[in-house]
Amino acid sequence: MMLDHYKKAAAELLRAREERKTCGRISEAYGITTMEDAYRVQEINTEIALKNGRRIVGRKIGLTSKAVQQQLGVDQPDFGMLFADMEIGDGDSIDASTLVQPKVEGEIAFVLKRDLPTEDTTLAELISSIDYLLPALEIVDTVIENWDITLADTIADNASSGLFVLGKTPISLDQLDLELEGMLLYKNGELASTGVGASCLGNPLNACLWLARTMSQKGRPLLCGDILLSGALGPMVNVEKGDSISMHLTRLGSVKCDFV
Repeated sequence: MMLDHYKKAAAELLRAREERKTCGRISEAYGITTMEDAYRVQEINTEIALKNGRRIVGRKIGLTSKAVQQQLGVDQPDFGMLFADMEIGDGDSIDASTLVQPKVEGEIAFVLKRDLPTEDTTLAELISSIDYLLPALEIVDTVIENWDITLADTIADNASSGLFVLGKTPISLDQLDLELEGMLLYKNGELASTGVGASCLGNPLNACLWLARTMSQKGRPLLCGDILLSGALGPMVNVEKGDSISMHLTRLGSVKCDFV
C-alpha cells in the first residue's frame, strides 16, 4: 500500500472531525483493513495534533469487553490518545455541537506516579506505578456515519475518542477491589447502564498492563502523570443536547456532566 493512502485516510478523518461531519468507512475507501494500517493512520493525526500544540495527557483503552472483541473478531483491546483539551471538569456542561455522534461510558481512571518505559512491564511494576484512581466518564465519538465501524475504522479515528470527565476525589488502589467495583450510569435521572470491574478484561488492571506494554512497543511509553482510562465497565449510552449524565462507582464515588 502506498503511504499516500494512509495520509489521505488521516486527512479525511481530521477534516470530518474539524467540520463536525460524518464520513463513510475509511477502511473501505482507502483499504485500511489491518490493525497495523489503522494505527499508522492514527499516528499521522497524533503527530499533526502535537505539531499544532496539543498535549498528550494519557490514553484511553477500548474493546475491553470479551463480547465486543468476539463481535469484531479480535483478541486484544485498542488504544487512543487523550489530549489535554479533551478533559472536561466534573459537573461542567459540554457543548453538544462540538461532537459528532457522542455516546457515554462509565470507566475508571488511573493516574501514574512514574514512567513505564519497558515492553515487559510486570503487574507488580504497574501496581507500584499507580498514584491514585478516579471515577471517569468517557464521551466516545466517531465521525464514521451511524457508528458503522470496523476495528480498523475505530482505531484510525483515535479509538473513537471524544472527551473525558474525571471525578474530584482520588482513592489509592489498595482501598479497592477492582473486579467487584460496581458501576451505575444514569441518564436524566434514569438508570441507563450497569457494569462491574470484572467486565473489563477480568480486571481493569489487565487492560492497563496491556496498554503499558503496547505503548512501549509502539514508541510512546506511558509517563509519570499520564491518565489511563480503563475501558467501559458497561454498555455505552447515546447522548444528545439536553441530557444530564451521572455515574456512580461503589467505592470510587461519582462523576457527572450535562450536554447543552
